Amino acid sequence: ESLDTSDSLNYFQPISMLGISLMSYKYTLIDAENENDGFSVYDDMENASLGLKFNSVCSLIRLAGKFELEYRNDCDTVNCNPLGGGTRILPGYMSFNEIECLDYGRARYLFEFSNSSYNGKHLPFDPNTKLVAEGAWDWKKKRLALVACRISNMMYSLVKGLVEDCSIRLSLSLPATLSLRNRSSIVGKMWSNTSMNDSGYFGKIVFRSSANGNMRLEGLKYEYTEIDNVRRSCMKKMTIKGKGGTYPDGYSSDMRFDMTVRNRKGKTAWGYSSPLSVGDKIYKALVTFASSAESAIQVNNSHGRVLNISYVMSYAPPPDFKLDGDVSSTKSVDISAEGIYDAETGMLCMIGCRHLGSLNKKLQKNNSLDCEILVNVQYSPLNAKDGSHVKGTIESTRGKADPFYFERVEVLSSSIYTRQAKESIQRMDLEITMVIISNTLACIFVGLQLFYVKNHPQVLPFISVVMLIVLTLAHMIPLVLNFEALFLANRNRQNIILDSGGWLEVNEVLVRVITMIAFLLQFRFLQLTWSARLADGSQRNLWLSDKKVLYLSLPLYVGGSLIAWFVHQQKYSHKSTLLRARHFGYQPQSIWGDFKSYAGLVLDGFLFPQIVFNVFSDSRERALAPPFYVGTTVVRLLPHAYDLYRTHSSTWYFDNIYANQRMDYYSTAWDVMISCGGLLCVALIYLQQRFGGRCFLPKRYRESSVYEKVPVVSND
Repeated sequence: ESLDTSDSLNYFQPISMLGISLMSYKYTLIDAENENDGFSVYDDMENASLGLKFNSVCSLIRLAGKFELEYRNDCDTVNCNPLGGGTRILPGYMSFNEIECLDYGRARYLFEFSNSSYNGKHLPFDPNTKLVAEGAWDWKKKRLALVACRISNMMYSLVKGLVEDCSIRLSLSLPATLSLRNRSSIVGKMWSNTSMNDSGYFGKIVFRSSANGNMRLEGLKYEYTEIDNVRRSCMKKMTIKGKGGTYPDGYSSDMRFDMTVRNRKGKTAWGYSSPLSVGDKIYKALVTFASSAESAIQVNNSHGRVLNISYVMSYAPPPDFKLDGDVSSTKSVDISAEGIYDAETGMLCMIGCRHLGSLNKKLQKNNSLDCEILVNVQYSPLNAKDGSHVKGTIESTRGKADPFYFERVEVLSSSIYTRQAKESIQRMDLEITMVIISNTLACIFVGLQLFYVKNHPQVLPFISVVMLIVLTLAHMIPLVLNFEALFLANRNRQNIILDSGGWLEVNEVLVRVITMIAFLLQFRFLQLTWSARLADGSQRNLWLSDKKVLYLSLPLYVGGSLIAWFVHQQKYSHKSTLLRARHFGYQPQSIWGDFKSYAGLVLDGFLFPQIVFNVFSDSRERALAPPFYVGTTVVRLLPHAYDLYRTHSSTWYFDNIYANQRMDYYSTAWDVMISCGGLLCVALIYLQQRFGGRCFLPKRYRESSVYEKVPVVSND
């Protein structure tokens, strides 16, 4: 409160505060309740629950996050609100906010009630929506027992707030067996130990953690309850022979995937899918790569492998994503599924249950699930060459008039298999090395040319200045615009799954240094040529030839850039929406990326200005050393040759480091055309330096008009 007088400008009304003490707390309520056997009504659950190790209770509750409430009584005649007050607006979710958690399972919590699926851990403190609880883990009964109290008497001031009415009891257990309809890792009950006529009484409430939680507790088992129905529904599809190849093993990490879900209107949602159990084992995805023996089953085995399997599937639809005929909420769609997987055909067929959540808080458990769902997924072979390794559908088997019917949605995924990821990482290391070697060779070839002109300075004026400007800019622009490590330009998008250990960062520095050296050497080459031209005033025709080269090249380069812009507009304005829907994480190429690609094409033909210069000047000087024009051309063409090899040998790739298809013109047609064009330029330079700049032109164009000075005859 303020110490100033009420008429002071600095005066303010008293502010009340309410908090929870962490000092010298004694767990008297839970001890007294245990002595009175207040939780004995649920003693028969110990055989169906899992035990816990010391100090694991706290971490388990933290992992659980929010709990969904299910009301078991007729809330029209009985108060069902655990917060009291008689309000008919029932909360749908409860979060455990930890106050303290001690050894041997003793803990205190703030229970936050809300109608939002958002975990209430960081919500504002509102005493009207919270309960204060203390509890202890019963090692013998295998349950967490809690006594909760309401915070009351706060209508006018928090100062008068009291923790009272401690008649609320909670019991949490860990199911030892999961099934299609019971997927929660933690389940519990909440009740009032007062009589029905008491003002604080409320009906029994069941709560459970998320059905698609990621907790895989030791000793957990899975019971398949719908396998017979699955076999009747899916055996026809399972009898279809696969196209041959090697499919993922059911126990490998290849079975989980990020997915794109698309409805009939093309709207997409993003989610994930992961096995819960395979056969009689709980699925625990490996972080490391599985060996080929573990991750694949050859289709030519003498007998197939059809496995019982269960899945958790979840996706978060955007606001305009329709499922039940109405616009979906932002709440995620959780589907529990179980069925069979044929490792010889890559076919996965399952019956699913869609968790309806708190669409109706008065629903009983059996009515809060829609289990008339059929899920079909087709995995592609491990050596598939397309960009997607999962295609499937999720459809309702209900009639169209049913309120829970929804139209079929497609499931797509471009996640990669572990074998493909391992190959990509290995190739990534190779491509990093190739980038460094290529840039180093470029420096060496420019150095050899400088050594050549040092021994033959008379050839400097016969080198095209336009060509040298193109080469100098090609090394300068990446440094100025910070694109010096082209293979790292889209690095944030690649989601590399293995730690590089700093290897990429080291190579980024190497590429910068080597690019800087190449730029300095190229600039020195340009300076020497320019100085030689200026020093020799009799070579004016060479400047005129270079001007003609500029007048011819500049419109070609500008026209090509306009064509690149036009193609970009046509390509991505119509296809970007479709591509985003078909490819998870798709990002269209930017216009700047297309211009960089075009600049790479110009650099591939760096000899073009020199060829035109030789034609205009009709020079036969051996101005360029063979190691320079042949070696630099080979360095520019090697990525295209490598891309041809990679296209026919690699099945999947990240954004490439060497010969990046998003950064240059890389396709079979472009690779062949650019390679042939580069070799043609090398051949023309060789012929021009041997037989003259116009040696390949028709005869009538080879001779130049030259005026010869003749002595003037005087009449004197």
